[in-house]
Amino acid sequence: MQIPGHHPRVEIVVPVKNEENDLGPNIRRLREFLDTAFPFPAEVCIADNGSTDATYEIGLLLASEMAGVRVVRLEQSGRGRALKQVWSESTAEVLAYMDVDLSTNLNALLPLVAPLFAGHSDVAIGTRLANSSRVVRRPKREFISRSYNLLLRATLSARFSDAQCGFKAIRADVARELLPLVEDTSWFFDTELLVLAEQAGLRIHEVPVDWVDDLDSRVAIAKTVGEDLRGIARLMRGRVDLEPIRRQYGRPRILDPRTALAARVLRFCAVGVLSTAAYALLYLVLRQGMPAQGANVLALLITAVGNTALNRRITFGVRGVEGRWRHQLRGLVTFGIGWSLTAASLWLLHTAVTAPHQAVEVTVLTIANLAATVVRFSLFQTWVFDDDAPTLPALEPPAVLDHTRSN
Repeated sequence: MQIPGHHPRVEIVVPVKNEENDLGPNIRRLREFLDTAFPFPAEVCIADNGSTDATYEIGLLLASEMAGVRVVRLEQSGRGRALKQVWSESTAEVLAYMDVDLSTNLNALLPLVAPLFAGHSDVAIGTRLANSSRVVRRPKREFISRSYNLLLRATLSARFSDAQCGFKAIRADVARELLPLVEDTSWFFDTELLVLAEQAGLRIHEVPVDWVDDLDSRVAIAKTVGEDLRGIARLMRGRVDLEPIRRQYGRPRILDPRTALAARVLRFCAVGVLSTAAYALLYLVLRQGMPAQGANVLALLITAVGNTALNRRITFGVRGVEGRWRHQLRGLVTFGIGWSLTAASLWLLHTAVTAPHQAVEVTVLTIANLAATVVRFSLFQTWVFDDDAPTLPALEPPAVLDHTRSN
């Protein structure tokens, strides 16, 4: 509903570019739904970004005909640019957006915004990839969508299921802090917003949606894929300072201490296996042109830098650039310990055996390197990342039940 003279509690932005055919009927349908089936005062903002047809003129006509509809014109194109501008200027409590084709069933709108009004969540998204979602779309788009979200999980440790569903909402107070940090102005805007929100410890609520694909979609897939890959690479560098948002709005995950430590050990072991394999391969390559000790030092040094970087991000969850060089410097100290163990084992081998086979050298060095891994984990846990890594929950003693009762 929209009450005259009252500020809307929800502003729904509909970004459009050259949508003169769909704009009129779908905005009327959306406005009718809001007036008859939606309990919060809501305004629709048509955000025209760079249209060259009659889209803007139709938007003006709709705004003049219906209460609760306004239109904004941006000369430059870009869905992210349109959303960022309108959301930044809005006075509503909750900011949402949906695609003009209304592919998502509108009955999902209330479940989308309700957790934001309740304060339970900070961001809400529709997902087409939940088991209970009902989706009609072409196999090619299904494959691309699932592949993209799998890539986000592999590269950015994303936990949300559907980055690009055109049906999202965010609390306005959170948006005011988060939007200035989002750089992309096009299709990657959604992904960047969600990744930053998640990394800042914000809660993302997911709503399974009923979705019918728009057969007239004009997204240039090849161009969008290239932009997405560049955006992912930029986010992987982790140069955004999210600490102020994390302190104000972050919701740290509650983990069982044993589970948290076990998960950290498993991640460390996975990185260690990868580093050990890389070390062995590098040693064999370098050994072709240099002495055993020299090949050992260089292979250890190269893998130590990569190992510290991977453990920093994956095992200990340290984000951003702050402290990166300090961590690498401390990591080199652990490298020195690893080198001393492997160098000693190599010296003992050559003392005991004259001209051992390279396969024997690699075996002995690999065992020594694995032994050094235990020492490295202890140092990483207690010293290298201790100042910046998220603290594991304390192991509390079990509660003692009071079996006494009063008569």
